[in-house]
Amino acid sequence: MAETKKEEKKQVKKKSFWQGVKSEWKKIIWPTKQDLGRQTVLVVVISVITGGLIAAIDSGALTLINWLLSLG
Repeated sequence: MAETKKEEKKQVKKKSFWQGVKSEWKKIIWPTKQDLGRQTVLVVVISVITGGLIAAIDSGALTLINWLLSLG
């Protein structure tokens, strides 16, 4: 008898979980194709700029280290 109650509780929990998932899924506001395109372009541009900055800093640091090593 105790086992059937546990099984019933598990089934209720599973149902309530999936009901919660379904209700939360309905709350999602999906972006339009235009918004998604703009955001994608923005991410690519920011990534390229960040990559350029990192490359410039790396190149400058390497040049500085090589210059310091040539002094000694």
